[in-house]
Amino acid sequence: MTGTTKGTKSSRAAQGPSGRTLRAAAVAGCAALALSACGSTKDTAAGSGGSGGDGTGKVGVILPLLTSPFWQSYNDYVPKMATSEGVDALKTVNSNSDPSQQITDINNQLNQGVKGLVVAPLDSAAVAAGLDQAERKGVPVVAVDVAPEKGKVAMVVRADNVAYGEKACDYLGGQVTSGKVVQIMGDLASVNGRDRSKAFRDCVKKKYPKLKVLEIPAKWESDTAASKLDTLLNANPDIKGIYLQAGGVYLAPTLQTLKSKGMLKTAGTAGHIAIVSNDGIPQEFDAIRKGQIDATVSQPADSYAKYGMYYIKAAMKGKTFEPGPTDHGSTIVKLPNGILEDQLPAPLVTKKNVDDPELWGNTVK
Repeated sequence: MTGTTKGTKSSRAAQGPSGRTLRAAAVAGCAALALSACGSTKDTAAGSGGSGGDGTGKVGVILPLLTSPFWQSYNDYVPKMATSEGVDALKTVNSNSDPSQQITDINNQLNQGVKGLVVAPLDSAAVAAGLDQAERKGVPVVAVDVAPEKGKVAMVVRADNVAYGEKACDYLGGQVTSGKVVQIMGDLASVNGRDRSKAFRDCVKKKYPKLKVLEIPAKWESDTAASKLDTLLNANPDIKGIYLQAGGVYLAPTLQTLKSKGMLKTAGTAGHIAIVSNDGIPQEFDAIRKGQIDATVSQPADSYAKYGMYYIKAAMKGKTFEPGPTDHGSTIVKLPNGILEDQLPAPLVTKKNVDDPELWGNTVK
């Protein structure tokens, strides 16, 4: 969902064998120094955060859902990264794909006296009600994966979802010269779903005009994706490619639907439908190895958890940041609504690099 707002694009260098280790070391070093010494970060020491400016206090962590392997992995990373970043995080709260429940969860955490919140918004607009409550209580918030349309957050921790759609487009465009391709879209109430959809659509129109894009709005729901794909394939059995905007929820139903119709062919064989996904979960990597799908964009669940904790600790100390390169291989950009976003690297994974041990999808069980 995995889950994007247009802005200056950061370098998308793959996480090479020593890249993560170097970045982790750099961040650890910066933690001991003033943030003004770390890349483009700026230490203004406002001292007005909900924790009184000392960076201590309980932190609430709110998840959008736990039915996707991506969010299950993020959930597993949260306590580990909280410990490594020195953050006292409460047990995570799952909003179960319900934007209204997410606002209730935010209010419940605030009523428990948390001094900081790390939230993965379900709805880019609806989450503003919860952000306003946090601001009234002087509690800083870091948004993970999804940027809010309005409301105050100290930082958005996210990869560039526009780049997700463009990478998927370029990959499919390199595999399929002409014909019909499908994008199974996420929830268009989320900036992630909108950005991936528009980026893919615009890229195909500009660079691969011989491709015809068919679209399935699926709201990050596996059952919806399966049902609509089945209907679409009945009317369009000549599909050449598919873009899954969230492998965590769309991979299994897509493969099952293709298999049931006798359309699941191994890469390199006649009739193979080229498939590129988003998430970087172990199941996608296994599917690449088996030749069931061709590629995925690895959305960094580990880095989402790590830098969510990094920025909430900084915000609780009253520290602020400026746009520009960071010390951990990403770029902070200012979104059109004025919010800052740290756009983390998200490499394309194919059969060539699927066994890279530095990819987070190869480090989880």
